Amino acid sequence: MVELRSRYLGLDLRTPLVASASPLTGSLEGLRRLEGAGVAAVVLPSLFEEQLTLEADQVGRLLEGGAANLSAALALDDYNAGPFGYLALVEQARAALEIPVIASLNGVAPGAWVEHASLLEAAGADAVELNVYYVSSRPGLAGSEVEWRYLELVRSVRQSIGIPLAVKLSPYFSSVANLTRQLVEAGADGLVLFNRFYQPDLDLETLEVTPQLVLSTSEELRLPLRWIAILHKQVPVSLAASTGVHTAADVVKVLLAGADVAMMTSALLRHGPEHLSSVEAGLRDWLEERGMQSVGHLRGLRSQRSIRDPAAWERANYITMLAGYPDQVHTEAR
Repeated sequence: MVELRSRYLGLDLRTPLVASASPLTGSLEGLRRLEGAGVAAVVLPSLFEEQLTLEADQVGRLLEGGAANLSAALALDDYNAGPFGYLALVEQARAALEIPVIASLNGVAPGAWVEHASLLEAAGADAVELNVYYVSSRPGLAGSEVEWRYLELVRSVRQSIGIPLAVKLSPYFSSVANLTRQLVEAGADGLVLFNRFYQPDLDLETLEVTPQLVLSTSEELRLPLRWIAILHKQVPVSLAASTGVHTAADVVKVLLAGADVAMMTSALLRHGPEHLSSVEAGLRDWLEERGMQSVGHLRGLRSQRSIRDPAAWERANYITMLAGYPDQVHTEAR
């Protein structure tokens, strides 16, 4: 039997398959379904900074700005049960499940709200994922200042908890490799690559800016795949691949690049938790067909440090693809 046991954030996992934050992980029923389908660990939906700092005076200011602003903030409770319900969910999940439960905090600025991380630890969370979703729209805000915000946030959360801390990053930095090194120095035990920003859209009937949920596809795997391969063994922390993991083939790819775990969201929303069983079976089959006894033999085999041409993960692949494009079109047109 092929051995799929893995480690992430120092936690022992049955396989490298993790369910990342989604409505499926926001209820005890959904969590039990995921565990029954074979998931190795779960990340709960994010608890937002806006919820934790919504004091009475802030509610008043929101009301002055329009009822829609207040409704948007309070509507978050429908997603993650709100601050008190969230702590209860952590406690219930930890009592009901045998797999690790990772709590998630979503914020952009250091402040008193980060102290809630210690309450998540006290409630029984095995680790905390810090999901930093920040869109810098001020022309006067330098990139170094944006990075400083991330680092200060990580330091603040690190100081408040003793359990492992993962940081979920966006890919929109001028030097991802440099920032990841600084995040590790600030206290991160793991990196999740990447946060998939949900982009707004325009409704041409109402001319209003509207939210638009579009689930990912396997084609989006290439961005995290590249950076997992580049960062493997470059930073001494756990690496999780997120965005575009849908099939067993996707899982094999991120493991070859050097990921410790593969995180899934869109595939589970599309196909249900039971999809995990087929992904796990496909991963076992792939390893068995090649005589590999464990995922440990697979991990990092095609990282940048392990291949003959490291530049293939950088500019070389880009140049080769463009140079060969006319021949590819000609071949497909036959």
